[in-house]
Amino acid sequence: MSQRVVIIGAVALGPKAACRFKRLEPDSEVIMIDENAIISYGGCGIPYYVSGDVSDAKALQSTTFHMVRDEAFFREAKGIDVRTRSRALSIDPRARQVLIHDLESNHEYLLSYDKLVLSTGSRPRILPLPGVDLPGVYAISGMEEAIRLKEQISRGGVEKAVVVGAGLIGLEMAEALTDLWGIETCIVEIASQVLPGFISPDMARMVHNVLEDNGITLYTSEQVEKISGSARVQKVITDKRELDADLVVLAAGVVPNSRLALEAGLEVSPQGAVVVDRQMRTSDEHIFAGGDCVQIENLVTGKPGYYPMGSMANRQGRVIGTNLAGGEDEFPGAVGSFVVKIFDHAAAGTGLSPESARRQGFEVFSAYVAQFDKSHFYPEKDLLYLELVVEQNTGRILGLQGLSTGGDSLKGRIDAVAAILASKPTTMDLSNLEVCYSPPFGSAMDALNNLGHVAENILKGRNRGIGPGEFAKLWQDRDKRDVAFMDCRGEDNAGPLVEKYPEKWKNVQTETLDKNLHLVPGAETIVLVCNNGGRSYEAQLKLAGKGITNTLNAHGGMALLKKWGVDI
Repeated sequence: MSQRVVIIGAVALGPKAACRFKRLEPDSEVIMIDENAIISYGGCGIPYYVSGDVSDAKALQSTTFHMVRDEAFFREAKGIDVRTRSRALSIDPRARQVLIHDLESNHEYLLSYDKLVLSTGSRPRILPLPGVDLPGVYAISGMEEAIRLKEQISRGGVEKAVVVGAGLIGLEMAEALTDLWGIETCIVEIASQVLPGFISPDMARMVHNVLEDNGITLYTSEQVEKISGSARVQKVITDKRELDADLVVLAAGVVPNSRLALEAGLEVSPQGAVVVDRQMRTSDEHIFAGGDCVQIENLVTGKPGYYPMGSMANRQGRVIGTNLAGGEDEFPGAVGSFVVKIFDHAAAGTGLSPESARRQGFEVFSAYVAQFDKSHFYPEKDLLYLELVVEQNTGRILGLQGLSTGGDSLKGRIDAVAAILASKPTTMDLSNLEVCYSPPFGSAMDALNNLGHVAENILKGRNRGIGPGEFAKLWQDRDKRDVAFMDCRGEDNAGPLVEKYPEKWKNVQTETLDKNLHLVPGAETIVLVCNNGGRSYEAQLKLAGKGITNTLNAHGGMALLKKWGVDI
Protein backbone atom coordinates (compact mmCIF):
# COMPACT_ATOMS: atom_id res chain seq x y z
CA MET A 1 0.00 0.00 0.00
CA SER A 2 1.39 3.38 -0.98
CA GLN A 3 1.83 6.02 1.68
CA ARG A 4 2.59 9.71 2.04
CA VAL A 5 5.83 10.64 3.75
CA VAL A 6 6.48 14.24 4.72
CA ILE A 7 10.05 15.29 5.46
CA ILE A 8 10.80 18.56 7.24
CA GLY A 9 14.29 19.73 6.30
CA ALA A 10 16.06 19.25 2.96
CA VAL A 11 19.80 19.69 3.52
CA ALA A 12 21.52 16.39 4.40
CA LEU A 13 19.41 13.73 6.09
CA GLY A 14 16.12 14.70 4.45
CA PRO A 15 17.18 14.15 0.82
CA LYS A 16 19.02 10.94 1.72
CA ALA A 17 15.97 9.48 3.48
CA ALA A 18 13.66 10.65 0.69
CA CYS A 19 15.70 9.11 -2.12
CA ARG A 20 16.27 5.83 -0.29
CA PHE A 21 12.56 5.49 0.47
CA LYS A 22 11.51 6.27 -3.12
CA ARG A 23 13.82 3.56 -4.44
CA LEU A 24 12.14 1.05 -2.15
CA GLU A 25 8.57 2.35 -2.58
CA PRO A 26 8.44 4.17 -5.93
CA ASP A 27 4.63 4.40 -5.84
CA SER A 28 4.56 6.23 -2.51
CA GLU A 29 4.44 10.02 -2.25
CA VAL A 30 7.26 12.03 -0.68
CA ILE A 31 6.93 15.73 0.11
CA MET A 32 10.02 17.52 1.38
CA ILE A 33 9.68 20.91 3.11
CA ASP A 34 12.42 23.51 3.65
CA GLU A 35 12.19 27.19 4.54
CA ASN A 36 15.27 28.10 2.48
CA ALA A 37 15.62 28.37 -1.28
CA ILE A 38 18.89 26.44 -1.47
CA ILE A 39 18.59 22.77 -0.50
CA SER A 40 20.58 19.52 -0.49
CA TYR A 41 24.05 21.03 -0.21
CA GLY A 42 27.24 19.93 1.51
CA GLY A 43 27.19 22.22 4.53
CA CYS A 44 30.59 21.02 5.70
CA GLY A 45 32.03 22.50 2.50
CA ILE A 46 30.97 26.05 3.37
CA PRO A 47 34.40 27.10 4.76
CA TYR A 48 36.00 25.91 1.51
CA TYR A 49 33.49 27.90 -0.52
CA VAL A 50 34.30 30.99 1.56
CA SER A 51 38.03 30.38 1.13
CA GLY A 52 37.75 30.02 -2.64
CA ASP A 53 38.90 26.39 -2.74
CA VAL A 54 35.38 25.73 -4.03
CA SER A 55 34.73 28.59 -6.42
CA ASP A 56 31.01 28.13 -7.14
CA ALA A 57 28.33 27.70 -4.48
CA LYS A 58 26.45 25.36 -6.82
CA ALA A 59 29.33 22.88 -6.55
CA LEU A 60 28.21 22.17 -2.98
CA GLN A 61 24.71 21.48 -4.28
CA SER A 62 25.77 19.28 -7.21
CA THR A 63 25.87 15.53 -7.67
CA THR A 64 29.07 13.74 -8.65
CA PHE A 65 27.79 13.88 -12.24
CA HIS A 66 27.31 17.68 -12.01
CA MET A 67 23.54 17.96 -11.72
CA VAL A 68 22.32 20.61 -9.29
CA ARG A 69 20.12 19.16 -6.57
CA ASP A 70 17.30 21.70 -6.72
CA GLU A 71 13.52 21.35 -6.78
CA ALA A 72 13.46 20.40 -10.44
CA PHE A 73 16.12 17.72 -9.96
CA PHE A 74 14.21 16.01 -7.15
CA ARG A 75 10.90 16.27 -9.02
CA GLU A 76 12.15 14.99 -12.38
CA ALA A 77 14.96 12.60 -11.39
CA LYS A 78 13.66 11.28 -8.08
CA GLY A 79 9.90 11.75 -8.15
CA ILE A 80 9.99 13.81 -4.95
CA ASP A 81 7.86 16.93 -4.37
CA VAL A 82 10.14 19.58 -2.82
CA ARG A 83 8.60 22.76 -1.46
CA THR A 84 11.21 25.40 -0.69
CA ARG A 85 10.52 28.69 1.07
CA SER A 86 8.00 26.74 3.14
CA ARG A 87 8.17 26.70 6.91
CA ALA A 88 6.70 23.98 9.13
CA LEU A 89 4.93 25.81 11.95
CA SER A 90 3.59 22.94 14.04
CA ILE A 91 2.87 19.22 14.12
CA ASP A 92 -0.37 17.55 15.23
CA PRO A 93 0.68 13.93 15.93
CA ARG A 94 -2.88 12.76 16.62
CA ALA A 95 -4.28 14.06 13.34
CA ARG A 96 -0.95 13.35 11.59
CA GLN A 97 -0.83 16.80 10.10
CA VAL A 98 1.77 19.53 9.71
CA LEU A 99 0.87 23.20 9.49
CA ILE A 100 2.88 24.79 6.68
CA HIS A 101 3.51 28.47 6.00
CA ASP A 102 4.32 29.27 2.36
CA LEU A 103 6.75 32.17 2.76
CA GLU A 104 6.30 33.38 -0.82
CA SER A 105 2.50 33.57 -0.87
CA ASN A 106 2.13 34.07 2.90
CA HIS A 107 -0.46 31.28 2.79
CA GLU A 108 -0.87 28.62 5.52
CA TYR A 109 -2.16 25.12 4.87
CA LEU A 110 -2.33 21.69 6.53
CA LEU A 111 -0.39 18.78 5.13
CA SER A 112 -1.34 15.27 6.21
CA TYR A 113 1.13 12.39 6.46
CA ASP A 114 1.33 8.67 7.08
CA LYS A 115 4.91 8.99 8.26
CA LEU A 116 6.87 12.10 9.17
CA VAL A 117 10.63 12.69 9.22
CA LEU A 118 12.22 15.48 11.25
CA SER A 119 15.42 16.60 9.55
CA THR A 120 15.42 20.04 11.14
CA GLY A 121 19.16 20.08 11.82
CA SER A 122 20.83 22.52 14.17
CA ARG A 123 21.23 26.26 14.49
CA PRO A 124 24.26 28.30 15.50
CA ARG A 125 24.56 29.08 19.18
CA ILE A 126 23.99 32.84 19.20
CA LEU A 127 25.65 34.46 22.18
CA PRO A 128 23.43 36.95 24.05
CA LEU A 129 25.69 39.89 23.27
CA PRO A 130 24.97 43.50 22.38
CA GLY A 131 25.69 44.03 18.69
CA VAL A 132 25.23 40.47 17.37
CA ASP A 133 22.66 41.78 14.87
CA LEU A 134 24.98 44.38 13.35
CA PRO A 135 25.72 44.14 9.61
CA GLY A 136 28.99 42.29 9.13
CA VAL A 137 28.28 39.75 11.89
CA TYR A 138 27.68 36.24 10.58
CA ALA A 139 26.78 32.95 12.25
CA ILE A 140 26.89 30.82 9.06
CA SER A 141 23.50 29.22 9.57
CA GLY A 142 23.33 27.99 5.99
CA MET A 143 24.32 28.43 2.37
CA GLU A 144 22.50 31.74 1.92
CA GLU A 145 24.44 33.40 4.72
CA ALA A 146 27.72 31.96 3.44
CA ILE A 147 27.04 33.51 0.04
CA ARG A 148 26.35 36.89 1.64
CA LEU A 149 29.58 36.66 3.65
CA LYS A 150 31.66 35.83 0.59
CA GLU A 151 30.02 38.62 -1.39
CA GLN A 152 30.98 41.12 1.33
CA ILE A 153 34.58 39.96 1.26
CA SER A 154 34.67 40.04 -2.56
CA ARG A 155 33.54 43.67 -2.60
CA GLY A 156 36.65 44.61 -0.62
CA GLY A 157 37.03 46.64 2.54
CA VAL A 158 37.45 43.67 4.86
CA GLU A 159 40.91 43.94 6.37
CA LYS A 160 40.35 42.58 9.88
CA ALA A 161 38.15 39.74 11.06
CA VAL A 162 37.35 38.21 14.44
CA VAL A 163 36.17 34.62 14.81
CA VAL A 164 34.40 33.88 18.08
CA GLY A 165 35.01 30.26 19.01
CA ALA A 166 37.92 27.88 18.37
CA GLY A 167 35.98 24.72 17.62
CA LEU A 168 36.00 22.90 14.29
CA ILE A 169 33.97 25.52 12.40
CA GLY A 170 35.87 28.40 14.00
CA LEU A 171 39.25 27.03 12.90
CA GLU A 172 38.00 26.26 9.39
CA MET A 173 36.53 29.74 8.98
CA ALA A 174 39.67 31.42 10.35
CA GLU A 175 41.77 29.59 7.77
CA ALA A 176 39.27 30.44 5.03
CA LEU A 177 39.53 34.17 5.79
CA THR A 178 43.31 34.14 6.14
CA ASP A 179 44.62 31.77 3.50
CA LEU A 180 43.18 33.13 0.26
CA TRP A 181 41.82 36.55 1.18
CA GLY A 182 44.74 37.64 3.36
CA ILE A 183 42.44 39.07 6.01
CA GLU A 184 44.11 39.75 9.36
CA THR A 185 42.21 37.25 11.50
CA CYS A 186 42.11 36.51 15.19
CA ILE A 187 40.17 33.92 17.20
CA VAL A 188 38.65 34.54 20.63
CA GLU A 189 37.91 31.41 22.69
CA ILE A 190 36.45 31.36 26.19
CA ALA A 191 38.11 28.02 26.98
CA SER A 192 41.81 27.72 27.78
CA GLN A 193 42.64 25.96 24.50
CA VAL A 194 41.58 25.47 20.90
CA LEU A 195 39.26 22.56 20.05
CA PRO A 196 38.05 22.26 23.66
CA GLY A 197 36.46 18.89 24.33
CA PHE A 198 38.00 17.40 21.21
CA ILE A 199 41.68 17.14 22.08
CA SER A 200 44.00 17.37 25.08
CA PRO A 201 45.83 20.56 26.15
CA ASP A 202 49.08 19.10 24.79
CA MET A 203 47.60 18.41 21.36
CA ALA A 204 45.80 21.78 21.45
CA ARG A 205 49.11 23.55 22.08
CA MET A 206 50.49 22.04 18.87
CA VAL A 207 47.41 23.09 16.89
CA HIS A 208 47.74 26.56 18.45
CA ASN A 209 51.30 26.76 17.15
CA VAL A 210 50.23 25.80 13.62
CA LEU A 211 47.59 28.53 13.60
CA GLU A 212 50.01 31.19 14.84
CA ASP A 213 52.67 30.08 12.35
CA ASN A 214 50.12 30.84 9.63
CA GLY A 215 49.34 34.34 10.85
CA ILE A 216 46.28 33.79 13.03
CA THR A 217 46.27 35.43 16.46
CA LEU A 218 44.58 33.48 19.25
CA TYR A 219 43.14 34.77 22.50
CA THR A 220 42.17 31.86 24.73
CA SER A 221 40.61 32.10 28.22
CA GLU A 222 38.95 35.26 26.97
CA GLN A 223 35.26 36.16 26.81
CA VAL A 224 33.51 38.39 24.29
CA GLU A 225 31.33 40.95 26.06
CA LYS A 226 30.12 43.18 23.25
CA ILE A 227 30.18 43.77 19.51
CA SER A 228 30.08 47.46 18.64
CA GLY A 229 29.67 49.67 15.60
CA SER A 230 27.40 52.32 14.11
CA ALA A 231 26.18 51.39 10.62
CA ARG A 232 28.07 48.10 10.75
CA VAL A 233 30.44 46.15 12.96
CA GLN A 234 33.65 47.95 13.97
CA LYS A 235 34.93 46.35 17.18
CA VAL A 236 34.75 43.22 19.30
CA ILE A 237 35.15 43.98 22.98
CA THR A 238 36.31 41.19 25.30
CA ASP A 239 36.98 41.10 29.01
CA LYS A 240 40.64 41.83 28.23
CA ARG A 241 40.88 44.00 25.10
CA GLU A 242 39.23 45.72 22.15
CA LEU A 243 39.69 44.22 18.68
CA ASP A 244 39.09 46.11 15.44
CA ALA A 245 36.83 44.15 13.11
CA ASP A 246 35.35 44.65 9.65
CA LEU A 247 33.79 41.21 9.88
CA VAL A 248 32.83 38.88 12.73
CA VAL A 249 32.07 35.16 12.49
CA LEU A 250 30.22 33.63 15.42
CA ALA A 251 31.34 30.01 15.77
CA ALA A 252 30.38 29.19 19.34
CA GLY A 253 28.90 25.81 18.46
CA VAL A 254 25.42 24.67 17.48
CA VAL A 255 22.24 23.57 19.24
CA PRO A 256 19.64 21.10 17.95
CA ASN A 257 16.58 22.49 16.19
CA SER A 258 13.99 20.64 18.24
CA ARG A 259 11.22 23.23 18.72
CA LEU A 260 8.73 21.40 16.50
CA ALA A 261 9.35 18.11 18.28
CA LEU A 262 9.10 19.67 21.73
CA GLU A 263 5.87 21.51 20.97
CA ALA A 264 4.40 18.33 19.45
CA GLY A 265 4.98 16.49 22.71
CA LEU A 266 7.80 14.26 21.47
CA GLU A 267 10.51 13.23 23.91
CA VAL A 268 13.39 15.69 23.94
CA SER A 269 16.54 15.43 26.05
CA PRO A 270 17.46 18.01 28.72
CA GLN A 271 20.10 19.24 26.26
CA GLY A 272 17.40 19.91 23.67
CA ALA A 273 17.97 17.01 21.27
CA VAL A 274 15.19 14.77 19.99
CA VAL A 275 15.31 11.31 21.57
CA VAL A 276 15.23 8.42 19.08
CA ASP A 277 15.72 4.67 19.26
CA ARG A 278 18.19 2.67 17.16
CA GLN A 279 15.74 2.60 14.25
CA MET A 280 15.66 6.43 14.43
CA ARG A 281 12.04 6.51 15.63
CA THR A 282 10.95 9.20 18.02
CA SER A 283 8.57 8.61 20.93
CA ASP A 284 5.80 8.68 18.28
CA GLU A 285 5.91 5.51 16.16
CA HIS A 286 4.90 7.43 13.02
CA ILE A 287 7.64 10.04 13.32
CA PHE A 288 11.34 9.52 12.60
CA ALA A 289 14.17 11.97 13.23
CA GLY A 290 17.89 12.15 12.55
CA GLY A 291 20.90 14.32 11.87
CA ASP A 292 21.84 17.37 13.89
CA CYS A 293 18.54 17.51 15.79
CA VAL A 294 18.84 14.14 17.58
CA GLN A 295 20.88 12.49 20.30
CA ILE A 296 22.32 9.01 19.81
CA GLU A 297 24.31 6.63 21.97
CA ASN A 298 28.00 7.23 22.54
CA LEU A 299 29.41 3.74 21.97
CA VAL A 300 32.42 4.40 24.21
CA THR A 301 30.54 5.61 27.28
CA GLY A 302 27.16 4.00 26.64
CA LYS A 303 25.57 7.38 27.40
CA PRO A 304 23.66 9.80 25.13
CA GLY A 305 25.81 11.84 22.77
CA TYR A 306 25.33 14.65 20.26
CA TYR A 307 27.19 14.58 16.92
CA PRO A 308 26.22 17.31 14.42
CA MET A 309 28.12 15.90 11.45
CA GLY A 310 27.02 15.71 7.81
CA SER A 311 28.41 12.20 7.43
CA MET A 312 26.34 11.03 10.41
CA ALA A 313 23.19 12.59 8.95
CA ASN A 314 23.67 10.85 5.62
CA ARG A 315 24.11 7.41 7.19
CA GLN A 316 21.10 7.94 9.43
CA GLY A 317 19.07 9.12 6.45
CA ARG A 318 19.58 5.80 4.70
CA VAL A 319 18.46 3.92 7.82
CA ILE A 320 15.33 6.07 8.05
CA GLY A 321 14.56 5.63 4.35
CA THR A 322 14.74 1.86 4.75
CA ASN A 323 12.54 1.84 7.85
CA LEU A 324 9.94 4.12 6.26
CA ALA A 325 9.46 1.28 3.78
CA GLY A 326 8.95 -1.27 6.55
CA GLY A 327 12.58 -2.24 7.09
CA GLU A 328 14.27 -2.80 10.42
CA ASP A 329 17.67 -1.20 9.92
CA GLU A 330 19.46 0.16 12.97
CA PHE A 331 21.89 2.98 13.63
CA PRO A 332 23.69 1.80 16.77
CA GLY A 333 25.38 5.07 17.73
CA ALA A 334 28.80 6.63 17.31
CA VAL A 335 32.18 6.88 18.97
CA GLY A 336 32.60 10.51 17.86
CA SER A 337 35.24 11.07 15.18
CA PHE A 338 36.46 14.24 13.49
CA VAL A 339 39.12 15.58 11.16
CA VAL A 340 39.84 19.22 10.39
CA LYS A 341 42.21 20.81 7.90
CA ILE A 342 44.42 23.52 9.41
CA PHE A 343 46.49 25.02 6.60
CA ASP A 344 49.07 22.35 5.67
CA HIS A 345 48.21 20.24 8.73
CA ALA A 346 45.32 18.05 9.75
CA ALA A 347 44.06 17.43 13.27
CA ALA A 348 41.87 14.39 13.84
CA GLY A 349 40.49 12.27 16.63
CA THR A 350 38.07 9.57 17.66
CA GLY A 351 36.48 8.62 20.95
CA LEU A 352 37.24 10.54 24.12
CA SER A 353 39.91 13.10 24.86
CA PRO A 354 41.65 12.73 28.25
CA GLU A 355 39.55 15.53 29.75
CA SER A 356 36.23 14.28 28.41
CA ALA A 357 37.10 10.76 29.62
CA ARG A 358 37.74 12.07 33.14
CA ARG A 359 34.44 13.97 33.06
CA GLN A 360 32.76 10.66 32.28
CA GLY A 361 34.35 9.09 35.36
CA PHE A 362 37.26 7.21 33.75
CA GLU A 363 40.76 7.18 35.24
CA VAL A 364 43.05 7.58 32.25
CA PHE A 365 46.58 8.19 31.08
CA SER A 366 47.97 9.30 27.72
CA ALA A 367 50.54 7.55 25.56
CA TYR A 368 52.38 9.52 22.88
CA VAL A 369 54.14 8.59 19.67
CA ALA A 370 55.96 10.77 17.14
CA GLN A 371 56.69 8.54 14.16
CA PHE A 372 56.90 8.75 10.39
CA ASP A 373 53.78 7.68 8.52
CA LYS A 374 55.93 5.74 6.05
CA SER A 375 59.10 3.68 6.36
CA HIS A 376 61.93 5.79 7.76
CA PHE A 377 64.06 5.14 4.69
CA TYR A 378 61.38 6.19 2.22
CA PRO A 379 62.22 9.69 0.88
CA GLU A 380 58.73 11.22 1.14
CA LYS A 381 57.24 10.99 4.63
CA ASP A 382 55.47 13.00 7.30
CA LEU A 383 55.61 12.83 11.07
CA LEU A 384 52.51 11.63 12.89
CA TYR A 385 51.98 13.05 16.37
CA LEU A 386 49.56 10.73 18.15
CA GLU A 387 48.05 10.67 21.63
CA LEU A 388 46.24 7.57 22.87
CA VAL A 389 43.76 7.79 25.76
CA VAL A 390 43.84 4.65 27.89
CA GLU A 391 41.89 3.58 30.95
CA GLN A 392 44.07 2.90 33.97
CA ASN A 393 44.26 -0.70 35.20
CA THR A 394 42.16 -2.21 32.37
CA GLY A 395 44.17 -0.93 29.42
CA ARG A 396 40.97 -0.21 27.49
CA ILE A 397 41.45 2.31 24.68
CA LEU A 398 39.03 5.22 25.00
CA GLY A 399 40.25 7.58 22.30
CA LEU A 400 42.95 8.68 19.90
CA GLN A 401 43.89 12.15 18.67
CA GLY A 402 46.61 13.28 16.31
CA LEU A 403 48.23 16.00 14.21
CA SER A 404 50.23 15.72 11.00
CA THR A 405 51.07 17.38 7.71
CA GLY A 406 50.17 14.02 6.18
CA GLY A 407 46.41 14.40 6.48
CA ASP A 408 45.45 11.23 4.62
CA SER A 409 47.91 9.15 6.64
CA LEU A 410 46.59 10.60 9.89
CA LYS A 411 42.95 10.08 8.92
CA GLY A 412 43.70 6.46 8.01
CA ARG A 413 45.09 5.74 11.49
CA ILE A 414 42.22 7.54 13.23
CA ASP A 415 39.67 5.64 11.11
CA ALA A 416 41.30 2.32 11.97
CA VAL A 417 40.89 2.95 15.69
CA ALA A 418 37.40 4.42 15.24
CA ALA A 419 36.33 1.14 13.64
CA ILE A 420 37.26 -0.91 16.71
CA LEU A 421 36.44 1.47 19.59
CA ALA A 422 32.90 0.19 20.10
CA SER A 423 34.28 -3.31 20.80
CA LYS A 424 36.26 -1.98 23.78
CA PRO A 425 39.78 -2.71 22.47
CA THR A 426 42.81 -2.80 24.76
CA THR A 427 46.40 -1.75 24.28
CA MET A 428 47.20 -5.34 23.29
CA ASP A 429 44.63 -5.17 20.49
CA LEU A 430 46.30 -2.05 19.16
CA SER A 431 49.76 -3.57 19.45
CA ASN A 432 48.62 -6.41 17.20
CA LEU A 433 46.26 -4.46 14.94
CA GLU A 434 46.66 -5.58 11.35
CA VAL A 435 47.22 -2.79 8.86
CA CYS A 436 48.45 -3.10 5.28
CA TYR A 437 52.15 -2.39 4.72
CA SER A 438 54.47 -1.22 2.00
CA PRO A 439 57.28 1.32 2.52
CA PRO A 440 55.56 4.10 0.50
CA PHE A 441 52.49 3.77 2.74
CA GLY A 442 53.65 2.77 6.21
CA SER A 443 56.23 1.13 8.45
CA ALA A 444 56.69 -2.56 9.13
CA MET A 445 55.81 -1.68 12.71
CA ASP A 446 53.09 0.89 12.18
CA ALA A 447 52.74 3.99 14.34
CA LEU A 448 49.50 2.52 15.74
CA ASN A 449 51.29 -0.69 16.75
CA ASN A 450 54.06 1.28 18.42
CA LEU A 451 51.48 3.42 20.18
CA GLY A 452 49.97 0.22 21.57
CA HIS A 453 53.45 -0.91 22.70
CA VAL A 454 54.10 2.40 24.48
CA ALA A 455 50.72 2.28 26.23
CA GLU A 456 51.24 -1.35 27.24
CA ASN A 457 54.65 -0.54 28.73
CA ILE A 458 53.19 2.43 30.64
CA LEU A 459 50.42 0.19 31.93
CA LYS A 460 52.95 -2.39 33.15
CA GLY A 461 55.03 0.28 34.87
CA ARG A 462 58.03 -0.21 32.59
CA ASN A 463 57.82 3.09 30.74
CA ARG A 464 57.56 5.81 33.37
CA GLY A 465 57.38 9.14 31.66
CA ILE A 466 55.92 12.54 30.97
CA GLY A 467 54.22 14.32 28.11
CA PRO A 468 55.44 17.55 26.52
CA GLY A 469 53.46 19.83 28.83
CA GLU A 470 54.94 18.23 31.95
CA PHE A 471 58.40 18.33 30.37
CA ALA A 472 57.98 22.06 29.67
CA LYS A 473 57.19 22.72 33.36
CA LEU A 474 60.25 20.76 34.52
CA TRP A 475 62.45 22.55 32.01
CA GLN A 476 61.12 25.93 33.03
CA ASP A 477 61.78 25.16 36.73
CA ARG A 478 65.10 23.37 36.14
CA ASP A 479 67.14 25.85 38.16
CA LYS A 480 64.75 25.57 41.12
CA ARG A 481 64.66 21.76 41.22
CA ASP A 482 67.14 18.94 41.58
CA VAL A 483 66.55 17.70 38.04
CA ALA A 484 68.89 16.73 35.20
CA PHE A 485 68.18 15.98 31.55
CA MET A 486 70.06 13.02 30.09
CA ASP A 487 70.26 13.00 26.30
CA CYS A 488 70.43 9.41 25.06
CA ARG A 489 71.35 10.29 21.48
CA GLY A 490 74.71 10.55 19.82
CA GLU A 491 77.10 13.40 20.50
CA ASP A 492 76.27 15.10 17.19
CA ASN A 493 72.66 15.59 18.36
CA ALA A 494 73.28 16.12 22.06
CA GLY A 495 76.50 18.14 21.89
CA PRO A 496 75.03 21.61 21.22
CA LEU A 497 72.62 21.30 24.16
CA VAL A 498 75.32 19.98 26.48
CA GLU A 499 77.45 22.98 25.56
CA LYS A 500 74.54 25.39 26.04
CA TYR A 501 73.35 23.94 29.38
CA PRO A 502 76.39 22.19 30.92
CA GLU A 503 74.90 22.05 34.42
CA LYS A 504 71.58 20.50 33.44
CA TRP A 505 71.92 18.73 30.06
CA LYS A 506 74.08 15.61 30.03
CA ASN A 507 74.85 13.15 27.24
CA VAL A 508 75.07 9.39 27.81
CA GLN A 509 74.26 7.43 24.67
CA THR A 510 71.93 4.45 25.19
CA GLU A 511 74.14 2.05 23.25
CA THR A 512 77.18 2.76 25.48
CA LEU A 513 75.29 3.23 28.74
CA ASP A 514 76.48 0.02 30.40
CA LYS A 515 80.11 1.14 30.39
CA ASN A 516 79.33 4.80 31.12
CA LEU A 517 77.13 4.49 34.19
CA HIS A 518 79.49 6.82 36.03
CA LEU A 519 78.37 9.61 33.69
CA VAL A 520 74.70 9.30 34.69
CA PRO A 521 73.76 12.50 36.54
CA GLY A 522 73.12 12.17 40.27
CA ALA A 523 70.03 14.38 40.39
CA GLU A 524 66.86 13.57 42.32
CA THR A 525 64.98 13.32 39.00
CA ILE A 526 66.58 12.31 35.72
CA VAL A 527 64.60 13.10 32.55
CA LEU A 528 65.64 10.86 29.65
CA VAL A 529 65.44 12.30 26.14
CA CYS A 530 66.01 11.02 22.60
CA ASN A 531 64.53 11.77 19.17
CA ASN A 532 61.22 9.94 19.59
CA GLY A 533 61.18 8.30 23.03
CA GLY A 534 62.39 4.85 21.96
CA ARG A 535 66.11 4.98 22.81
CA SER A 536 65.35 6.84 26.04
CA TYR A 537 62.94 4.04 26.99
CA GLU A 538 65.70 1.49 26.43
CA ALA A 539 67.98 3.59 28.63
CA GLN A 540 65.29 3.66 31.32
CA LEU A 541 65.14 -0.16 31.32
CA LYS A 542 68.93 -0.46 31.50
CA LEU A 543 69.13 2.00 34.39
CA ALA A 544 66.32 0.21 36.23
CA GLY A 545 68.32 -3.00 35.89
CA LYS A 546 71.18 -1.25 37.69
CA GLY A 547 68.90 0.00 40.46
CA ILE A 548 68.50 3.54 39.12
CA THR A 549 64.76 4.13 39.10
CA ASN A 550 64.46 7.90 39.55
CA THR A 551 64.00 8.42 35.79
CA LEU A 552 61.26 9.86 33.61
CA ASN A 553 61.09 9.17 29.90
CA ALA A 554 60.15 12.12 27.65
CA HIS A 555 57.41 10.45 25.62
CA GLY A 556 57.58 11.31 21.95
CA GLY A 557 61.11 12.62 22.36
CA MET A 558 62.52 15.78 20.84
CA ALA A 559 60.16 15.51 17.86
CA LEU A 560 57.11 15.95 20.07
CA LEU A 561 58.77 18.55 22.29
CA LYS A 562 59.65 20.72 19.29
CA LYS A 563 56.15 20.43 17.86
CA TRP A 564 54.68 21.40 21.23
CA GLY A 565 56.99 24.39 21.33
CA VAL A 566 59.27 23.64 24.28
CA ASP A 567 61.98 26.29 24.14
CA ILE A 568 65.25 24.43 24.61
